[in-house]
Amino acid sequence: MCGIAGIVGAGRERGARAVQAMIDTLIHRGPDDGAVWESERGEVALGQRRLAIIDLSPLGRNPMPNGDGSLWITYNGEIYNFRELRQELEADGYRFRSQTDTEVVLAAYEKWGTQAVERFAGMFAFALWDARRQRLWVVRDRLGKKPLYYSEAGGAFRFASELKALVVDPAFPRDIDRDALRLYLRYGYVPSPYTIYRAARKLPPAHALIVEDGRTRVERYWDPVPFALRSTNVGDDAADELETRLKLAVRQRMIADVPLGAFLSGGIDSSLVVALMQEQSASPVRTFTIRFDNPEFNEADHAAAVARHLKTDHYEQTCGGRDMLDVVDRLTAMYDEPFADSSAVPTYLVSKIARERVTVALSGDGGDELFFGYPRYRYHARAAWVLSLPRPVRRGAAAIASRLPRRRLRRIADVLRSDDRDLYGRFVSWWHPSEVEALTGAPAPEIPAYADALRRSSALGPDRRPGLLDLVSYLPEDILTKVDRASMAVSLEVRAPLLDHRVVELALGLPQAYKQRNGTTKWALRHLLYKRVPSAMVNRPKMGFGVPLVDWFRGPLQERMVDYLGSSDLADLGIDPEPVRAMWSAFLRGGPPRADLLWQMFTLAAWSRQSRAAPT
Repeated sequence: MCGIAGIVGAGRERGARAVQAMIDTLIHRGPDDGAVWESERGEVALGQRRLAIIDLSPLGRNPMPNGDGSLWITYNGEIYNFRELRQELEADGYRFRSQTDTEVVLAAYEKWGTQAVERFAGMFAFALWDARRQRLWVVRDRLGKKPLYYSEAGGAFRFASELKALVVDPAFPRDIDRDALRLYLRYGYVPSPYTIYRAARKLPPAHALIVEDGRTRVERYWDPVPFALRSTNVGDDAADELETRLKLAVRQRMIADVPLGAFLSGGIDSSLVVALMQEQSASPVRTFTIRFDNPEFNEADHAAAVARHLKTDHYEQTCGGRDMLDVVDRLTAMYDEPFADSSAVPTYLVSKIARERVTVALSGDGGDELFFGYPRYRYHARAAWVLSLPRPVRRGAAAIASRLPRRRLRRIADVLRSDDRDLYGRFVSWWHPSEVEALTGAPAPEIPAYADALRRSSALGPDRRPGLLDLVSYLPEDILTKVDRASMAVSLEVRAPLLDHRVVELALGLPQAYKQRNGTTKWALRHLLYKRVPSAMVNRPKMGFGVPLVDWFRGPLQERMVDYLGSSDLADLGIDPEPVRAMWSAFLRGGPPRADLLWQMFTLAAWSRQSRAAPT
């Protein structure tokens, strides 16, 4: 796992110096080594900060050439099936110098060209320079686990693992992308291909970018929609096939030349991952969780029970309110652009304690999206029936729901009031579309990946469609972004076996009965887990990885929020601050605690101040 950066078209000397400055901002992603390579004529410069995971020797150093130096790569990630690909390539006469998966990517490109990516199972973002073709090939993994930002400002093409590496250039234009800001208000994150800056873009998941002959083109190489739409004829062997694929995904993600462990919350997803790790490990798996002082957010007892049953080497650390508040001040620099998921705080903390003992940790990310795990999926399916009721009945129910304090119920009210075809979009919205328009003077645009999947998945029912929509939007833009930045901030690599694309392709096509049965969600995962862990140990209501926002805004963050709202921070971004101030006043008077929206504005104002304070 690493941080990568590069430039095409900057010119000799200037390119290498610029790339060095870029990778210097990414040391947290790769504390073990750093290097820059520049082509002889200066057409391209590539750089990497290395977190050594496989083949810790200097032979694993990046940027890495092929045998004759006609190809150079800077690489971030892991190709989990690299050993199988290596054997195939060796049978064709390829000889390898290192034990790395990076060298396998180079050889695969030599043999199969850009189609090589279709053979890769893993998480990755890399850039490969083909000197013979004078072509840069930039690729991001199918699900978007690893980030890739790029910019074409100033006549040169630049790319990097994080936005901060682009912004470090004093000449980088910092004009705000107003559409990106509106999308942040609606969803709590800035989705691909947008960034908060007009001059930079994110390469979407499952896409490759080619820079050649002075032109840039972006192409998709993998598409989840057909897997969700296919008519799957499955019998009793579907659960066996899922188990086979999950075992392989876990086993391949346990390959590392450094200490390895797993996050364990005691829930279905992480418990199954740890159980599969333990039965394929010769020694106890190291597992990690955090214990909160506040019992409303504490899962440590459940995790400890599962750890005892599976006989893992379990570590937990108690995190108090001060520990969490200390992380709040780190978030802006960690995420580089507005990001409103408050669970970034505990994600950072559990990553930090894991990094004290391991360099790689497996997680259970992806189970909710693939196996009907989120409560909102059930609400959405029920709302589809309610929407068939006469409009006056719906309006009355909406009026009641809108006065309730829980965000999920308020979103149901939005759906009941709406005549929009995209009902699920209302469930995942923070501010209602009309509110976004009132705040900023214009509506938010569509998320391209979401809109495309919505259009092509009309044949799916209200119980199957939301998972697909989240897979192309919420999962990569919120969940995986959160995990990547929080874990890499402490130089920890996190691997997600449930998001192996071979598992994803199978799961998308499974009938709904394999995901929800007799009111029980994640049925297929539970079926596998119950063979390894007693059901009573893991059967409990889903608990989010939350923080006490209401308590914070009534206590330690109140003064800072008053400062933000009393200043011009929001207005300078083109946001009308009055509705937010009115919400804050209502909150202080004991009104509905819309702490999620207040937190969204808090993080936005904090980002605005830090971005203005950055050197120019």
